[in-house]
Amino acid sequence: MIKRTFTNLDIDLYEEKIDNGLSIYVVPMTKVNNIYATFTTNYGNMQNEFIPIGKNDYIKVPMGVAHFLEHKVFESADGSDPFSFYTENGADANANTSNYRTTYLFSGASKFNENLEYLLDFVQSPYFTDENVEKEKGIIEQEINLYADIPYWKVYNRIIFNSFVNNPIRYPIEGTKESISNINKEILYDAYNTFYHPSNMFLIVVGNVKVEDVIDLVKKNQENKTFLKPYNIKTKLIKEPDEVYKPLDIIEADVIIPKAAISYKLNIRDMDFEKIYQYLLIFLSIKLGPTSKLNNELRNEGLISNAIDYDIVYTDTHILYFISIESYEPEKVLDRIKQEMNDRNILEPTFLRKKKVLKSSKVFRSDDIFAISSKINQDLIQYGKIRTDIIPYIDSLNYNEFQKLLNQLDFNNTAQVILKNHLHSNK
Repeated sequence: MIKRTFTNLDIDLYEEKIDNGLSIYVVPMTKVNNIYATFTTNYGNMQNEFIPIGKNDYIKVPMGVAHFLEHKVFESADGSDPFSFYTENGADANANTSNYRTTYLFSGASKFNENLEYLLDFVQSPYFTDENVEKEKGIIEQEINLYADIPYWKVYNRIIFNSFVNNPIRYPIEGTKESISNINKEILYDAYNTFYHPSNMFLIVVGNVKVEDVIDLVKKNQENKTFLKPYNIKTKLIKEPDEVYKPLDIIEADVIIPKAAISYKLNIRDMDFEKIYQYLLIFLSIKLGPTSKLNNELRNEGLISNAIDYDIVYTDTHILYFISIESYEPEKVLDRIKQEMNDRNILEPTFLRKKKVLKSSKVFRSDDIFAISSKINQDLIQYGKIRTDIIPYIDSLNYNEFQKLLNQLDFNNTAQVILKNHLHSNK
């Protein structure tokens, strides 16, 4: 067992990898009453071409398989319902799928050992049949229809789709009606057996627990199960160009206020992803944050109804940051945003001030079990490691390196999506 301490925070982290390859992370916190457990596989929407365990050739599965699996893992041969189990045991349970991972979770202090055993057991006991897979398609199709009616998701899904060319991140996590229609139990078992191996998963427990008790429970649980030896998963190498798929897209929809987004696709091959990610957070905060010059100007001129929103998605080869707005004059606002983003001469005092803000945002409350768990989970997915020295790391970021990076990156590969009512289309 390895013990580490988060710098500047009174938080200890214990790590252990057991014989079947499962990694366990425990943060004991005696001053809180609650406990939060998450069981995560490094499998999400992006891994759709891989060599299934026990086979020799690559297969390409339909989009939406990772999300479909999230639904079906809750199915059991005896008909029991995990959600009902956790409710009866005084806990809240849920699951979620992203482009990069799938997580199953519960929170609650009562009957914790029983609840943790159950989490491990139901996630590691897949039960897929032709009938229950076919039934699930209708449920997920309703979910797809629900997202399709939300303007924000229309813009988000289209800007991601238009920004990438070959990477499956361009497709919705839940898949499409056509793609899920091609999913069957054999495909689900191929994906499950490959990506739900313990060596590709990790368990995080944060809260009022004893470290040794958690690890002993997990070890005994896993010793009673049979797994293949840990192995290296082989996924297809994706050749993604720097250019976007479609630079401009105008969509008619039933919206009162037009919505729009612009994305910047940045090549980060052979670069330090973690450092780029932190520097871009600072850059975007300076240019587009709630207190930024542009945000205030656009609000004062009545050109935007809400603050500028922005986010970052990433792949092995590219970082994509996209900016979204609501405006009756979306073209004018997008032009102003492009002008602002093209000016990358940042004054050092501004950089230092925003670095301080970034550091403050990383200092999560020492009694927030959900924030601590989320930070560990995010680090493992984004960086493949847990950074317990995040505060000193941010302190080490410097202005000259920041400016050098901004000059090194190519900001010319952009995509724009405008969602407007047909009444505004001719204005």
